[in-house]
Amino acid sequence: MNSATATRFAPLLFVLLWSTGFIGAKYGLPHAEPLSFLLVRYLLVLSLMTLIALATRAPWPKDGRQWFHIGVAGLLVHAVYLGGVFVAISKGLPAGVTSLVVGIQPLLTAVGAGWLLNETVLKRQWAGLVLGFVGVAMVVSGKLGSGFGLAALWPALAALAGITAGTLYQKRFCPHFDWRTGAIAQFLPTAVATGLVVGLSDNFRVDWVPDFVFALSWLVLVLSVGAISLLNWLIRHGSAVNLASLFYLVPPCTALIAWFLFDERLAGMALVGMALAVWGVYLARK
Repeated sequence: MNSATATRFAPLLFVLLWSTGFIGAKYGLPHAEPLSFLLVRYLLVLSLMTLIALATRAPWPKDGRQWFHIGVAGLLVHAVYLGGVFVAISKGLPAGVTSLVVGIQPLLTAVGAGWLLNETVLKRQWAGLVLGFVGVAMVVSGKLGSGFGLAALWPALAALAGITAGTLYQKRFCPHFDWRTGAIAQFLPTAVATGLVVGLSDNFRVDWVPDFVFALSWLVLVLSVGAISLLNWLIRHGSAVNLASLFYLVPPCTALIAWFLFDERLAGMALVGMALAVWGVYLARK
């Protein structure tokens, strides 16, 4: 795949793969504690990526400083973001509310991009980001629920902070690294941190039923290897605002997948919201 083709299709493939993450939560969380689920996932990813890196003789990070920066980005993007999302859903926060909270990320990233990365955010991009958020809100409005407290909301806010800070940090300090060994540098501290939390809470539980095995396999191969590799590529080859705007397409794409696989109903407002989200991303990335 040449550079022009990759630049055109990589964002679309990333959105599609990232949107399937709900499959893991839908099938896996009923059979495991959220952080236990993620810990097993991280360990499997580490094993797989180590084999791939050794077999292909991939270049390793040059020095301790590069290891540190890649590791910090991994902690934010994986440990904080994924941990927050999984814990929030397990505590009863509806998936629609979780999507809406995390959906603020492109707007926060635009603020941080101007402040930390000296990226110029045009008025057209600001309009696209706001329009995209309105579209996301319309898509998930039919799935908003009630009856949850701050204990469920705080993890989602932590996930929002993690994915925003992680994207900006990686773009600022370590945008260039090999995707194979870089994954090891990211998931190693993530697994250690998650393991410490699980060990201190003494709450490890995994039921190895078929649904859990399927969800785990999907998250390891499709999300942690496929989507994360694309995410790192997009961070390296584009602006922070352009990348962040793609996350507006995740809730609409997830809703379409749920409609196709599970016959979940799509309201008229959701369809209008999808169109607004797509138009907003177009304006932000134009």
